Amino acid sequence: MSIRDDIIKMKEASPYMASSKIELRNRALELIVNSLHNNADAIFAANASDIENADDLGVTEAVKKRLKFDAHKLEDVCLGIKQLIGLEDPVGRITINRELDEGLVLKRVSCPIGVIGVIFEARPDALVQISSLCIKSGNCAVLKGGKETANTNRVLFGLIKEAVIEAGLPEDVLLQAESHSEIDELLQCDKYVDLLIPRGSNAFVSYILNNTKIPVMGHADGICHIYVDEAADFEKAVKVIVDAKTQYTAACNAVETLLVNRKIAKDFLPVMSRALSENGVKLYGTAEVTDIISVMEVEEKDFKEYLDLAASVKLVDDVYEAVAHINKFGSHHTDSILTENDDTAEIFMQLVDSAGVYKNCSTRFADGFRYGFGAEVGISTGKIHARGPVGLEGLVTYKYRLCGDGHIVDDYVSGRKNFNYRQL
Repeated sequence: MSIRDDIIKMKEASPYMASSKIELRNRALELIVNSLHNNADAIFAANASDIENADDLGVTEAVKKRLKFDAHKLEDVCLGIKQLIGLEDPVGRITINRELDEGLVLKRVSCPIGVIGVIFEARPDALVQISSLCIKSGNCAVLKGGKETANTNRVLFGLIKEAVIEAGLPEDVLLQAESHSEIDELLQCDKYVDLLIPRGSNAFVSYILNNTKIPVMGHADGICHIYVDEAADFEKAVKVIVDAKTQYTAACNAVETLLVNRKIAKDFLPVMSRALSENGVKLYGTAEVTDIISVMEVEEKDFKEYLDLAASVKLVDDVYEAVAHINKFGSHHTDSILTENDDTAEIFMQLVDSAGVYKNCSTRFADGFRYGFGAEVGISTGKIHARGPVGLEGLVTYKYRLCGDGHIVDDYVSGRKNFNYRQL
């Protein structure tokens, strides 16, 4: 049986998942937490095998950090699931309740998107987060993780699916794709898959966009910026920058480009450079930067997403030049300003065209778990439907329900009746 046949069965199960009771969905999440804890040794053993294979393949340290699923990661994902359980049901919310005329009532009600295909990087914790979000929001999910974590993903998926079935939800609501060929087959299932969420490199996301008719939500690059304003508190700024760069270098919300106001550059750059150097960070800068601190010279066009202990540095005149650089070269993910001037901060936050705009805090906060969403299915830099970390609200849409009593349009067109709108 091809994956297409399994997806068709999932599409048929989708309405039943969408109409499932919240008690069943929360019960499934509770069973997942229990199962993950009870089978921790099997999960860690599978992950150790994946890490060993990664070593043999020469996978970089930055990528290996993503692969690792240890006791700390297990507790994190379980805490995220528990947060999800505590959140209100996103399905069935009434956002419009309007009487158009006597006996003719219109409601707009939230409902699941349906069947969602998520192709994600080699991060086992992502599989748990994505599955949990889809279960809570009443969606069916096709999951394809990176081949580097195939063993861990297989164990995790098996435990999660068993919990879903034990809770009494439809059997076909989750599907794991494992081979690369199944991705191309998935991309052709536009009649059965309602949304694709690819997570990975710019080239990979572009490939997905160019090879499917299914709507796609997500982001390609994570070129995040921090602008250090002339009114920045140096001690506070250094602490934030070090965290944004080193706390987890392989994440898409780690800072990659540092913009520093020229008025403070001679004083601030040496302090910042010393702190980053002590944390193993290599800096690259424009010619102007190299005149102040000892860094490798690069041109602005060569600034990039390093996903490693490295960052680019450029000097700017003011907040407006910083904004112009970010909007031109950034990826519209997350950008932060460090300043004690509230007016300057407001200019930055109004003008930067990104999903997340921050003041005096690390870009690493751009995360569904830290936002209190329980987890995230990904981060969207688009502006339609969902933006930023995509949690439960980004995984539901809505339908209009209109209930009447023999009402017909001709009565209103002819003037026999008139609309009498009233909020209920």
